[in-house]
Amino acid sequence: MNRIKQKLQENSSKKLLSIYFTAGYPQPEDTVTILKELQSSGVDMVEIGLPFSDPLADGPVIQRSSEIALENGMTTTKLFDQLENIRETINIPLLIMGYFNPILQYGVEKFCRKCSETGIDGLIIPDLPLEEYQLHYREIFQQYDLLPVFLITPQTSEERIREIDEASEGFIYMVSTAAVTGGTGGFGDTQKEYFTRVSKMALKNPLIVGFGIKDRESFEQATAVTNGAIIGSAFIKQLTNGGTSGISDFISSIR
Repeated sequence: MNRIKQKLQENSSKKLLSIYFTAGYPQPEDTVTILKELQSSGVDMVEIGLPFSDPLADGPVIQRSSEIALENGMTTTKLFDQLENIRETINIPLLIMGYFNPILQYGVEKFCRKCSETGIDGLIIPDLPLEEYQLHYREIFQQYDLLPVFLITPQTSEERIREIDEASEGFIYMVSTAAVTGGTGGFGDTQKEYFTRVSKMALKNPLIVGFGIKDRESFEQATAVTNGAIIGSAFIKQLTNGGTSGISDFISSIR
């Protein structure tokens, strides 16, 4: 069974914590070290960001990490080289999150085959439309046992959410709006109403919230009526300020 499906089934009553980091940041060879530290710290899943020169959907922190990773010489080929033997030590689900252009340049089937060979379980490609996936790439994903993860936002219609739910086999990436500014952080009533509204739709796939989760408070708010949350920018900031040595303390501060 795909590791994402297995993790979601095993932890149906537990709030999952997924971490995003950019491959090749802060140092070009940090990828494996970060994965090992995250697994030993009890993280449930990891999203490995494939750096891209024009990351339109990312905030400034992740954009900057992507720029530095590219300056460090990170490429798709180098990432697969780093992940070649990763399943000898890492058993939690791993996803690659990136934009479609580098994957298209690499070759979609070749990319999916390398994902399968290295033990990647799913792909998050924000700029790959559902219709394009279904028309051109679904069979390739299925051939290599890769789960596609699609994003929804507060503006996504109920009809569209149900279409995404039907096409999904792992989880739905529930994009929140930006966290409320100020000393307390966290989410406002609008975000909480959105989380509740979608959770009441009784979708077949779990909901995992991303964007705006940075500490224990925002993690608990995001997961009050959903299945888990993803932390990206806050973890990148941790790597920027404390390097890989502070990963365990950071994860402990979340839950």
